[in-house]
Amino acid sequence: MTVKEPALREIILDILLEVLEKGKYSHVILSQALTKYQYLEKQDRSFIKRVVDGTVEYRIQLDYILNSYSKVKVNKMKPVIRTILRMSAYQICHMDRVPDSAACNEAVKLAEKRGFSGLKGFVNGVLRSISRGKDNLVFPDDSIRCSMPEWLASMWKSTYGEETFRRMMESFLKDRPLMARLCLNRAEKQQILDSLGAQGVTAKDSRYADDVICLEGVDYLEGLEAFREGWLQIQDLSSSLAGDAAGIKDGDYVIDVCGAPGGKGLHAADILGGTGMVEIRDISEAKVSLIEENIGRSGLTNLRAAVCDALSFDPDSEEAADVVIADLPCSGLGIIGRKPDIKYNMTPEKLHDLACLQREILSVVQRYVKPGGTLVYSTCTVNREENEDNMRWFLEHFPFEPVNLKGRLGEKLSEPSMESGYIQFLPGIHPCDGFFIAVMKKCG
Repeated sequence: MTVKEPALREIILDILLEVLEKGKYSHVILSQALTKYQYLEKQDRSFIKRVVDGTVEYRIQLDYILNSYSKVKVNKMKPVIRTILRMSAYQICHMDRVPDSAACNEAVKLAEKRGFSGLKGFVNGVLRSISRGKDNLVFPDDSIRCSMPEWLASMWKSTYGEETFRRMMESFLKDRPLMARLCLNRAEKQQILDSLGAQGVTAKDSRYADDVICLEGVDYLEGLEAFREGWLQIQDLSSSLAGDAAGIKDGDYVIDVCGAPGGKGLHAADILGGTGMVEIRDISEAKVSLIEENIGRSGLTNLRAAVCDALSFDPDSEEAADVVIADLPCSGLGIIGRKPDIKYNMTPEKLHDLACLQREILSVVQRYVKPGGTLVYSTCTVNREENEDNMRWFLEHFPFEPVNLKGRLGEKLSEPSMESGYIQFLPGIHPCDGFFIAVMKKCG
C-alpha cells in the first residue's frame, strides 16, 4: 500500500535534519532509512531518495532562491522551517511531476505538525512566491547555478578550463547509474543478466569493460539473487579499472593496503583465478569485518583480511608483494555525484592535509613492493595536488618508474597520459566517477 505523501515528507524531513543540521553523511542516513522503510512501495522509496539527494545536492542554489524570496534569511530560520523550505523549494524548482500547489500545501501541513503553526503563513508565502517566480530565476554565477562551493568551482575552472568544468558540473547533477563488476568465475554473464532481468533490473554494458555493467531499477540491493550469491560486486567502472591496470599475473601476492570494503582486492583475487594470494588490509576491526563479509559472499578462497594501519611499517611485508594496491584516503571530489555532502565538508586546507597523508602512506607501503613489482596508486578525487602532483613527488623520491598503461585498459580507452603511467577520469568526460590511477614499477 502506498504511504500518504505527508508521511513520506515526514521521513524526508527527518533524514534531512540529520544530514543538513547535524552533519551526518547523507548516503549513510538515507541507506539506513530506506532499509528501515523497506516495506514501502518502490515509487515511495524512490520519491524519498530523489528529494533527499536533490535537496542536499542543490543546497547552495536552494538557499540563494530562498534568500531571494524571504525577508528572513536562511541562516536565521529555525532548523525545521529551514529544512522544510529547502526540500519544498527543491520539489518546486526541480521536480516537474510534483505540482507546485502540492509542495506548498504539504509543507504547510508539515510545519503545523512539527509545532510551528504560527509560521504556516510564512512557509506558504515564501513557497508560493518561488512558484510564481521560478521561471524568471537568474543565477549570478556558476557557483550558485551549479550548486558548487565557489572555491571548488574556481579551482576546477583554472585546472580544466570552462568547457570541461561545465561538463563536470552537469554530470555531478545528473542521476548516477549504479555499476557492478561481474564475478565471472562464479557465474556466466548471461546467467547473471537473466537473474537480474527476472527481478526487474535492467543491465547495460559499460563503455570500457566487458565485466562491468550499469544497473537500472535496483530498489533493494540485498534482495537481488546475483548480489547474494556473489555473482557481482558493486563497483564503479573507474575503480574496477585499477585492477586491470595493475597487470596482475597468476601466482602473484597482492597487498591492498587501505582496502575496505574490499572491491579492488576482490577483483585482484578474481584476476588471479584461484592462484596466488590477496591480503586486504584496513585500519579497524569494523572495516575488516565489512571486508570479510564481502569475501564470504564472493566464495573466493585466495584472499584474506587483516587489521593493519597503513602508516605503520610491517617488517614481515618488506619486499614481499608482487603488487601493492594503494587506494588511499582522499577528498572524494570525484564522487560528489553520489555523495553530494562531500562538497560542503571539504576545504582547501583539508585537501592539502590529505595530500600530505597520502605521501606519508606511500612512503611506508612502497617498501612492501618487490624489486620489479608494481605499485598502484589510486584515489576517487579530481584534484591535482592529490593525484598528478603526488605521483610526481613519489617518482622523485623513490626508485620507481611509470608503467605504460596502453593496452592494459582495453582497446576502447586511450588517453595521452596513459603512456606516462596514469589516467585521470573526469565526470562528464568519461562515463564514470572521477578517479585517478597511477601504476609504477619498482626498479631493480
